[in-house]
Amino acid sequence: MNIHEYQGKEVLRQYGVNVPQGKVAFSVDEAVEAAKELGTQVVVVKAQIHAGGRGKAGGVKVAKNLDEVRTYAQEILGKVLVTHQTGPEGKEVKRLLIEQGCDIKKEYYIGVVVDRDTGRVVMMGSEEGGMDIEEVAANTPEKIFKEVIDPAIGLQVFQARKLAYAINIPKELVNKAVKFMIALYTAFVDKDCSIAEINPLVVTGGGDVMALDAKLNFDSNALYRHKDILALRDLEEEDEKEIEASKYDLSYIALDGNIGCMVNGAGLAMATMDIIKHYSGDPANFLDVGGGATKEKVTEAFKIILSDSKVKGIFVNIFGGIMRCDVIAEGVVAAAKELGLDRPLVVRLEGTNVELGKKILNESGLNIVSADSMADGAQKIVALV
Repeated sequence: MNIHEYQGKEVLRQYGVNVPQGKVAFSVDEAVEAAKELGTQVVVVKAQIHAGGRGKAGGVKVAKNLDEVRTYAQEILGKVLVTHQTGPEGKEVKRLLIEQGCDIKKEYYIGVVVDRDTGRVVMMGSEEGGMDIEEVAANTPEKIFKEVIDPAIGLQVFQARKLAYAINIPKELVNKAVKFMIALYTAFVDKDCSIAEINPLVVTGGGDVMALDAKLNFDSNALYRHKDILALRDLEEEDEKEIEASKYDLSYIALDGNIGCMVNGAGLAMATMDIIKHYSGDPANFLDVGGGATKEKVTEAFKIILSDSKVKGIFVNIFGGIMRCDVIAEGVVAAAKELGLDRPLVVRLEGTNVELGKKILNESGLNIVSADSMADGAQKIVALV
């Protein structure tokens, strides 16, 4: 789960991470009032969307008086920002962060992630922080330094100092940088984050070490432990189909293709998408109905797929172990009849009650193409769309 920058900064503030003072605004008048309350000569007007690259897209403006705050707020609120993370459709700005200006002396990058190769949390740092950090990672990876953290003892002071020196934090500010990094790591672990990214981390003319931006992502499987974080969820920033899927405990992620997929099991779902790509098709989604899905759950999954206007055909690929093939078949038939099946449908069933499942599909009166294997099904649906 993602949250907005201003929310991330409030979470980090609780752990002693130094962040600028700021206020969220949902209207132009609120933005001006927030700037008045901050009382600084310079304020920054920042678009709040769940995507990076806002500065390059015109979503971050520096205002030197209240008139400029009003002008920039009018310009940004309601604007559709298109960044490298939003895709071509962009995201509409519905809220702003009005934040005190900062005397930036130098920008750095600090990030905390889970490294799947080592099975450890890793803190990364670079003295090339700012809007072009992706280019640094791609073109000069030697400028990014890493510290692998032992989960039994956490981030150690010597590791944080080593990283601070590696990215050339001024010597007189190393202790402040160490305190910053340890607080950031503590927040990452306590809140079950999957990413904690500070870009840029800045040192100021006044000798502060501060998070000028903050991106926090959270492990959705751990949200039951963090009701405070779950309360920060902004449904307007999420795909409607993904929100609907979450109501029925379905694992659904929207993609850009035109072949809808309904599969049981995450591994089989990934393999299904791979084989569709192998035969030159494009999956429209990842959808795992799980091992113990009911007829109602399958029906809702099918409805979500059909609600996507990009979907030109559907591939149902089920291996029934715990999941019974007849339950899948009943759900598919119920949803197809309720919504009116107007697109090609290929179904591959194998496993528990497979013959009964095929019988239900064959006697449904629907135009369903049967497949004997995963490869056979993938080739058939690609050909049909």
